[in-house]
Amino acid sequence: MIRTRAVGDTRAIAHVPRRVVECVVLGLWLALAVLWELTCPLDDEGDGLVRRTVTCAAFLMAVGYLLTGVRRGPARELREARAVARATQDVLLRPLPPSIDGLTLAARRLSVSQGADVGGDLYEAVATPYGVRIVIGDVRGHGLPAIGAVAAVLGSFREAAYDEAALDGVLRRLDRAYQRRLRDLARQEHPAGGGREPENPAAEEFVTVLLLEIGADSDVRALNCGHPWPFRLGQGAAVPLTAGEPLPPLGAFPLPDDLAPHLCGRLPPGEALFLHTDGAEDARDAAGRFFGLQDALVRTLSGQPPGVPVSPAHVARQVHTALLRHTGGRITDDVALLVLRNDRGARGDRARVPAQSGEPALRRARSEPSRR
Repeated sequence: MIRTRAVGDTRAIAHVPRRVVECVVLGLWLALAVLWELTCPLDDEGDGLVRRTVTCAAFLMAVGYLLTGVRRGPARELREARAVARATQDVLLRPLPPSIDGLTLAARRLSVSQGADVGGDLYEAVATPYGVRIVIGDVRGHGLPAIGAVAAVLGSFREAAYDEAALDGVLRRLDRAYQRRLRDLARQEHPAGGGREPENPAAEEFVTVLLLEIGADSDVRALNCGHPWPFRLGQGAAVPLTAGEPLPPLGAFPLPDDLAPHLCGRLPPGEALFLHTDGAEDARDAAGRFFGLQDALVRTLSGQPPGVPVSPAHVARQVHTALLRHTGGRITDDVALLVLRNDRGARGDRARVPAQSGEPALRRARSEPSRR
């Protein structure tokens, strides 16, 4: 028969022998100090001073040990809680792969809540039979209270992106998932409703969403619900990728019957898209000046050598650093940055990105197709 035991019980039992030994040693030390104080005769003042000094040292050591033990327990629990929180955040807003289906990715995020990486912003990118699909969004509010809505939208996207052949079907699935979230919140806030469906569930709650689809031909299609449009990066320029008037955010109004995705043109090999949440553009410094996101992108691209593709990791890192420098590290809203570069060739295969200077020539020669 296999016996199992709860993890918490196992930890408690593992700590019992050590605690028992520590308590026994401490008790013996104090007992010896007190016994010596009581049994030693008072010959002169020097012996009395020595005894008092030894007794005081014994009690001070005991008190110091007790204080250390009291502090050590909560510190260990805090470390364990942070480890669990980190694992939960990575599952909810998992790190993006460095590349996916011929696209190179890089992302950065900032949360208003101290000690948290996940707030009210969300992003995800998946490779599907219909192309690479990307979502970036911003839940009303920020910090830890918005995580529930982030989980609802991301969980729905990770399923709908594979199941729905059309991009509008993905958006409708996200809307239904978010509406269920709002109804659950309304029931929690008004439990006296007897389980009836609320007429206007959490009317002040909403989430902005930008859906992108990059097909095998590198054409970009988009559906935008109240989210900032991305920037197209290339040739030292950062141009807003606008494709019509955005729809209202999810949760504010019902989706219209006609949800035709906008065709935003083709993303040539070597060019990139910079996606962001409004926390980047709304960030202010101590004087109240807004952060110049487009100017920061242009400055970053101006340092790129001619003919070298945009580096997503470099762009995300530079903008992230400039944003913290502008605000002095005191942000008032969550921020998410996502950069993706097209490394595909003209026929949809991976483009040959120039090798780094330190790469051996033999490796570069083997990576290129043979020529007759």
